[in-house]
Amino acid sequence: MTSRSSSHSARRPSLPGRAISRRLSALSTATVTPAGTTQHELTEEIEEIKRYEDFTTIDWVQDAAREQLRRRARRKHNAGVFELKGSLGWRRRLEETYDAGQAWIVVTLVGAAIGLNAGFLNIITEWLSDIKLGYCTTAFYLNENFCCWGDEKGCPEWHRWSSFWPLNYFLYLLFSTVFALASASLVKSFAPYAAGSGISEIKCIIAGFVMKGFLGFWTLLIKSISLPLAIASGLSVGKEGPSVHYAVCTGNVISKFFGKYKRNAAKTREILSACAAAGVAVAFGSPIGGVLFSLEEMSSYFPLKTMWRSYFCALVATAVLAAMNPFWTGQLVMFEVRYDRSWHFFETIFFIFIGIFGGLYGAFVIKWNLRAQAFRKKYLTKYAILEATLLAAGTAILCFPNMFLRIDMTESMEILFLECEAGRDYDGLCEARNRWRMVLSLAFATIMRTFLVIISYGCKVPAGIFVPSMAIGASFGRMVGILVQALHEAFPHAKFFAACQPDVACITPGTYAFLGAAAALSGIMHITVSVVVIMFELTGALTYILPTMIVVGVTKAVSERFGKGGIADRMIWFNGFPFLDNKEEHAFGVPVSQVMTSEITSLPSSGLTLKAVEQLMAQNKYQGFPVVEDPTSRILIGYIGRTELRYAIDRTKKESFVSANAKCFFTQPTASVLQTPSAAAPPVTFDAIEDASGQQSIDFSRFIDPVPLAVHPRLPLETVMELFKKMGPRVILVEYRGRLAGLVTVKDCLKYQFKVEAQETSTHDPALEMRQEKLWDFLNHTGDWVADKVLSVSGGRIKLGGGRASSFLESRAEDPRDQFTPIVASSPQDILEGTEDIGQGVELQSRT
Repeated sequence: MTSRSSSHSARRPSLPGRAISRRLSALSTATVTPAGTTQHELTEEIEEIKRYEDFTTIDWVQDAAREQLRRRARRKHNAGVFELKGSLGWRRRLEETYDAGQAWIVVTLVGAAIGLNAGFLNIITEWLSDIKLGYCTTAFYLNENFCCWGDEKGCPEWHRWSSFWPLNYFLYLLFSTVFALASASLVKSFAPYAAGSGISEIKCIIAGFVMKGFLGFWTLLIKSISLPLAIASGLSVGKEGPSVHYAVCTGNVISKFFGKYKRNAAKTREILSACAAAGVAVAFGSPIGGVLFSLEEMSSYFPLKTMWRSYFCALVATAVLAAMNPFWTGQLVMFEVRYDRSWHFFETIFFIFIGIFGGLYGAFVIKWNLRAQAFRKKYLTKYAILEATLLAAGTAILCFPNMFLRIDMTESMEILFLECEAGRDYDGLCEARNRWRMVLSLAFATIMRTFLVIISYGCKVPAGIFVPSMAIGASFGRMVGILVQALHEAFPHAKFFAACQPDVACITPGTYAFLGAAAALSGIMHITVSVVVIMFELTGALTYILPTMIVVGVTKAVSERFGKGGIADRMIWFNGFPFLDNKEEHAFGVPVSQVMTSEITSLPSSGLTLKAVEQLMAQNKYQGFPVVEDPTSRILIGYIGRTELRYAIDRTKKESFVSANAKCFFTQPTASVLQTPSAAAPPVTFDAIEDASGQQSIDFSRFIDPVPLAVHPRLPLETVMELFKKMGPRVILVEYRGRLAGLVTVKDCLKYQFKVEAQETSTHDPALEMRQEKLWDFLNHTGDWVADKVLSVSGGRIKLGGGRASSFLESRAEDPRDQFTPIVASSPQDILEGTEDIGQGVELQSRT
């Protein structure tokens, strides 16, 4: 890799660190123009423009250079502040102290806001979930637990809606449908980005991808309102993934009120990583697990100071949630549990079996959910509200008869995790005479919930997959625990059970449910350490750390056999986001010259007219241009971004009259008189315009990057990918002996990676596409048949095929993510990588 200076007579290779330091030196020179505009002020103005560019990538190298420039300007401004006396000196000292403590102020405010939001959402979600089954006669706003406080078997104050079973069934279905309709309508009308989990997009945003509006106030507001509705509708979706999204939105909204974070993307990234940790902390009541989750899954850059701030943010959020005590039990989450019995070594066999199930479950759900997502994106984009409503109605119809599917998933896990002693029971779960009925019920719940998760995750409501997966694992684990318990009771004196004490319960089915939940969560997300810590903080049982580690380790080993990356990573691929996972290792064995783009549009250092430059920018949508001495020699001089070039041209036209034939210079010209975008120009008369045409010159040299990141064509591709992961440039130029040979972006690396993978495993399946077509035809015919029957039965008064109701349920405000397509090796337009503009009308409205 080489570094370049603005003097091109002498070129020598240098180390990456020297390139960065020279880049900082070049960008930090506070040159003052005749108009008094410093380089620092120009940089700030350009950065303000870049804040409004959507679907681009942040150049972390340039961001570091801009921060260094700000620090130098601040040190110069505050020079001698401690020598000042009087009120001015104290005021300056207070300003410095406030600036140094902004990070902790922001983290504290954000953590408190996340904890408050989580507490209110827990209370609202529990009430909405219980209102489907009945109401409290003493106070309508109380859910069943609060209404029957202290009575685990129910109380007279809590009434079912009716003693007539079919009417309860109908009201359950009605409430579920209305809740889903309201949630999907809010998302469609006000904030399409509020749909889904948000973890995949946040990973890309923390890595530097810009998605305007995704972390905005409207997304935060609508996600917070529609999330309890989506959970209460009974859809097989969870709130833990969306908890991370609304937590990060909270951090983004609050941090924008502080100048340090409004200007600096790197510091904002630290706050977003801390907020992701706090979101998991309040979702699971696990502050340490939240920090580890942010480290293991979310952040591509996680220095020590970010870990401290993540820990403090999670601590504040958890403390506020504990102070609110939303469940009146002192517990942070509903399914928190404590175990007082240990495990036996012979149970390791069954623990391994549960781990295998977790790996197989994750691989199965990821595969089929991606197929469901592809079908949804191809056929159901315009029917987002109708799809969510019908899914909720179908889920209610299927789930109401089953005792474990009827109730909320968190309540279900609370029941399945509990031990059977101390009189704890739920509809005969602990009774031996109901054992085989419970096994069949749990098996049906496992299979049905898996199917519902596959088709529900990804619909246009706030939807996570953590809790649904944990509920599936818990039902499967409890089923295994009941079977092991029955095996022990059938053969109590067998040598296999020799470790069991005669007068003490040997098998605890609740622990199997707990381990099954850990296995399913690890299988779907491909995370390990954070799962172990989260489950430990949920139970507080040190004795079950080893079984949890065994289960999660087996799950990880099995899931890795079916492909790398969990559901969040696969969704990044599915949406075509530009993200290089720093956990992946590659061995391509090819130089970067085989991947780079050779035919590139470059700018000569001199000779182009202003008109030619504007035509060049109008003819393509590239986000930057290499600058060469001339098209023949192609000697590399620097790089200029599209935003910088557009800003320089607009500023030149605004400050003075410039002819369209004015010559543009990207290096310092030898002429003594030239026009700069910030220099005062002499008055120009109309008589002199024609004479002056073609004689003016514009100096753009201040706006180019004279030391762009450049590498040799024979550098291994793996090294270039490491540069993208660790340094975060938007583009890397390729030069050979000082001459421009090409450039490479994250998009180029990803395309080659998936090209290699496509050669190993072909992903194109014509038979699958044909089956999808048949399924869509079947759905269309079914919808037409239902509409005809309703029309005939109602005597023509109810028409489902058109009219106002149909136009309402047909979503016209599309989610911008629906415009993206999975990454494949054949199409050049699949990946967004920040070097082109998006002209497909996918920007959200101005709700940042």
